[in-house]
Amino acid sequence: WIIDEETAQVIRRIFALTIEGHGPGTIARMLTEERITRPGYCAAQQRNGKGNEACCSEQNKHIWSTNTVIQIISKLEYCGATVNFRYGKKSYKDKDHTKNPRDKWVIFEGTHPEIVDRETWETAQRCRKTVRRSDQGPANPLTGKLFCADCGAKMYNHRKAGGKPASQNPNTGKVYLRSPADFYVCSSHTNAQQKFMKKCTQHHIGTKAVRAVILEAIKAASAYAKSNETDFIKQVREASAIQQDESAKSHKKRLAKEQKRVAELNALIRRIYEDNVNGKLSDKRFELLSDEYETEQAALEQSIARLQAELDSFNADSMRADKFIGLIQKYTDFTELTGAMINEFVDKVIVGEAEKLNGDRVQDVDVYLNFIGKFDAPPIELSPEEIAEDERKAKRREYERDYRERKRQKLTQQYA
Repeated sequence: WIIDEETAQVIRRIFALTIEGHGPGTIARMLTEERITRPGYCAAQQRNGKGNEACCSEQNKHIWSTNTVIQIISKLEYCGATVNFRYGKKSYKDKDHTKNPRDKWVIFEGTHPEIVDRETWETAQRCRKTVRRSDQGPANPLTGKLFCADCGAKMYNHRKAGGKPASQNPNTGKVYLRSPADFYVCSSHTNAQQKFMKKCTQHHIGTKAVRAVILEAIKAASAYAKSNETDFIKQVREASAIQQDESAKSHKKRLAKEQKRVAELNALIRRIYEDNVNGKLSDKRFELLSDEYETEQAALEQSIARLQAELDSFNADSMRADKFIGLIQKYTDFTELTGAMINEFVDKVIVGEAEKLNGDRVQDVDVYLNFIGKFDAPPIELSPEEIAEDERKAKRREYERDYRERKRQKLTQQYA
């Protein structure tokens, strides 16, 4: 394959828009409005205008379809791979091709230069799996990444439009408007409420608060990785070994057991075959035993392949820190959280239930980043000025809390 740089820019932009959180339909509409030439017309021009009327038509030159964008996003060829046997026929007599399942594809990596790297392609596939509502404005990029800490269910995004009058001051006549609300709650709790049942709790958290926590986690991990790269890699690898050591041990033990059983089944099948040939075992009994052994063997082989793949992923985790460092090198500014940053950096966010602590609302929120999981950067030593500023803010919060309490008591006495 030879890269056409003019159209390659369009391909890269489609992947970038997908990672930012735009759906295929939205991307197709954007490309149509910008009058970008669609692939079918380009291909027809390369064939000297040969092709069906719809492809060659000047009228349809800039009209993109959602299906075209979906096909582009799903193609492995754009990250340097060749894919064979996507389609096949059950018989040579069949005229129509049928799409083969993914396990029947044959993929050859690195056969030609890539337009997008493999990590970008994988990120785009993850973004496509999450369905986001866009009927109330742009889709929230956090959807599909927030989970309840208690029941493990996904968090639903809720929006309430602002602009409606909330109250009016009778003295000044000023009208106070409701501010728009954007928050997440536990889906188990919401679905149970619709059926007049009780399950889990709200775990209510505002989108603004989640974004602030995520940005702080990304900034802390990135700053530590940049300033202490050696220590960062060591810490990530040690954490991975601690978390996965027990799983890896159990996987290895089970894998050895199943491989031993497969070898035993091979010996049993060979033995009953010899007994059948020598007349010691009837044909009916041989077929029955053979079917049972082969069914068990097929199930074991599938299990062995899955266990081996998981063990391989455990072994590959030693490179996760290097991948994260490569990711943060793509960004020079971490002051604002964008949709692309959320999809590239964030794996999931676990949200706990809020509670009151000394008059303040406290809520546990754990951010798991791609490649490194939940990373706790060592505490940074603060300067005397920063310590003084933190103390000033703490005193201010305490004063505001006391003021609200005094005001509440005064109102209670007034209307008692």
